[in-house]
Amino acid sequence: MTNPAYGSAHPLEIAAKTDPGKLRSLNEDSIATVSDLGLLVLADGMGGYQSGDVASSLATQIIVEGLARELRGQSNNGSSDVVRIVEEVVKRANQAIHLESQQRAQRAHNSQSQAMGSTLALLLFRNNQVTMAHVGDSRIYRLRANRLELMTHDHSLLQEQIDRGILDSEAAATSHNRHLVTRGLGLQADVEVALDEREALPGDVYLVCSDGLNDMVDNTDIELVLNSLQANLPLAASQLVMIANDNGGDDNISVILAKVGAKAAPGARKNGLFSWLFGR
Repeated sequence: MTNPAYGSAHPLEIAAKTDPGKLRSLNEDSIATVSDLGLLVLADGMGGYQSGDVASSLATQIIVEGLARELRGQSNNGSSDVVRIVEEVVKRANQAIHLESQQRAQRAHNSQSQAMGSTLALLLFRNNQVTMAHVGDSRIYRLRANRLELMTHDHSLLQEQIDRGILDSEAAATSHNRHLVTRGLGLQADVEVALDEREALPGDVYLVCSDGLNDMVDNTDIELVLNSLQANLPLAASQLVMIANDNGGDDNISVILAKVGAKAAPGARKNGLFSWLFGR
């Protein structure tokens, strides 16, 4: 689907797909897109925590509703205002998940039994800029001029070990620490949100994914699929999920793709309808 993002001169084509994978019956990923806002949200209920599907669903719902309320009808937000609004809404989602976790623990009379957490990867296209928000090990990639670039830095024990030189890339590929996140929504009363803002150029393709994709498909193959199929984003999304499943499908797999189009013609009509896609 292609629609001009609200407050942006560039139209945006969006495609998304989520799949439980080969080994899990429950999909704890939750994805949402709102095409007229230029908003893409992916949350992955964190493995090892109960009710991860509840946490991820709360994250996407609160963030989408909060940003829709804050941004619609405010086309003149400056860049700093947009980043601030995104951060505030994400922190609001964190607090809601943390509170729900505490309430469940109280009902169960066990401070650990109902711990809930979720990762987050978010893109907001506005005023020909893209704002990125990131917590945990879900990722954001950008394909520009046929080159794939990872735009986020995993908040995980494995990434910390790589950064410190404890593990090299070969050892990291087989490490048992690859799913241990060091930051997530709902785990604490407050959360540090990684935020970035870049210029969105015509032809850019952005990929938001849960670790069920990048754990199973290496960056070279992701780049190949996006370069080959960027003219058909729904097919590209399906192909990425299929490859992840063919390679084992060890986890839930979620993919959201967005392609920035050429500048819209003056007076182009904006589509004011919500476009929702939740993965459960």
